[in-house]
Amino acid sequence: MTESREALERKLNDFDPSVRGGALDALLAQVRGGQITLPPRGRGFNLHCHTFFSFNGYGLSPSGVVWKALCEGFRAVGLVDFDVLDGVDEFLAACRKAGLRCCAGLETRVFVPAFGGRSINSPGEPGISYHMGIGFVSGQAEDGGCLAELLRIAQSRNQNMTERINAYLDSVRLDYTQDVVPLTPKGNATERHVCEAYDLKAAAVYPERAARSAFWAGKLGMTEEQIAGILDNAPAFQGQVRAKTMKAGGPGYVQPEGKDFPTLERVNAFILANGGIPTYAFLDGSSDGEQAMEELLDVMVQSGVAAVNIIPDRNWNFKDSAVRHLKAEALDHFVGLAQARHLPICVGTEMNAHGQRYVDDFEAPELAKHYDAFLEGAHILHAHTLLQAHAGLGYTSAWAGRHFTSAQAKNAFYAQFGASVEGPEALFAAVTPERTPQEILDGLISAKS
Repeated sequence: MTESREALERKLNDFDPSVRGGALDALLAQVRGGQITLPPRGRGFNLHCHTFFSFNGYGLSPSGVVWKALCEGFRAVGLVDFDVLDGVDEFLAACRKAGLRCCAGLETRVFVPAFGGRSINSPGEPGISYHMGIGFVSGQAEDGGCLAELLRIAQSRNQNMTERINAYLDSVRLDYTQDVVPLTPKGNATERHVCEAYDLKAAAVYPERAARSAFWAGKLGMTEEQIAGILDNAPAFQGQVRAKTMKAGGPGYVQPEGKDFPTLERVNAFILANGGIPTYAFLDGSSDGEQAMEELLDVMVQSGVAAVNIIPDRNWNFKDSAVRHLKAEALDHFVGLAQARHLPICVGTEMNAHGQRYVDDFEAPELAKHYDAFLEGAHILHAHTLLQAHAGLGYTSAWAGRHFTSAQAKNAFYAQFGASVEGPEALFAAVTPERTPQEILDGLISAKS
């Protein structure tokens, strides 16, 4: 008996990879057989999707993200998980099956010595920067020691935070190994997993709703009525637990120091060794570090950064018109700087919290003016992914270094390739390291004629 679409979509997010793979294959077979009709590819794309290998607000696996992209008619989709490459192979394989333009990478935090006294994109934490590597084509990394270090640092930080919160909550205590780690498919727990675990543990310790509301009201500095109003809304309630216990001023928070993180240069070396593209993650231009954006980009580019990331929705989507105007002005300024330096732009919504958009509203006036630049970035990153996986001809490859004398020329080639080619078709037989960029583009034209 053929399984229903709904049953298969649930299986897409099972922790067992074989279950996920079988579910995606069955869904795609139903598409081919006409039982499921998908929308045509539209203008939308999201290149910054966290999966459940770090945290996805909708519980989506890499395969689940790809299926959602198909159901939404995405033009392209990208994976970005915190501190791990665990979902890269599954994600890229799923995109190949689905015929979707794609890219994959990771996000972490680094120390930037040159900005040691200024906040960058991690509010209130001088010298600490959220940082990305885009364009990985395998989850099996060269220099795995760096990857292991990133995971160790993150898990150690979360375990220590949990111990401090345990002491504060007292009657609701977590065993990190038994209560938190099982909420993840491969052990990479985040603050949001810890929040979920505290929510579940409190329900076990205080099964009566009134007692549980009273407990949380006392610990979170809220009224029992306020707690009762959100207790059944897990994303909203757990968001309050996170804000009140894990962020600055909360009992679990400790101000991080530069020595707690690998340096920008160390992480960029790891990204480049794996054929990826070191990427600066723009926040919103409001910090003292981002107020010195030209200087900051100089430091980033000198360290190897060759692209930038923007989460557009937090740079314009505000009800207050004055705030919206200021955020959009800062966005315009940053996009202009990135384009002047010919840095490809990666955009997406993150999806690491429930309620975040599946795709940006590119029709909004604040974003519509930048759509072409954002789409060019998507095409460049997709082309990099295809060419790096196929023949080591990615954006940061030695081949690219030999053939392009300017970032502008390099962008033009990868953008044209990415716009022309969706997946690894047979024409790739003509894509070899011996060919020049123009010969490769000419091959595309003749293969399509």
